[in-house]
Amino acid sequence: MSKTFWKAALVRAIRTFCQTFVAAAGAAQVIEEVRWKYVLSAAALSFILSIGTSVATGLPEVEEE
Repeated sequence: MSKTFWKAALVRAIRTFCQTFVAAAGAAQVIEEVRWKYVLSAAALSFILSIGTSVATGLPEVEEE
């Protein structure tokens, strides 16, 4: 896997982290007070899963070598 692949996978994982963070914090705020530990935990897990998915399935924006 090339440097280009890892850069694209990292960008995708960071976006996924941010999306999950905002969604979890927003949902928690509606229900009750925000428990930041759980919000960060969910966002971190989504980051890890995004990297795993990119490795397992590849990225359409990165040409295969």
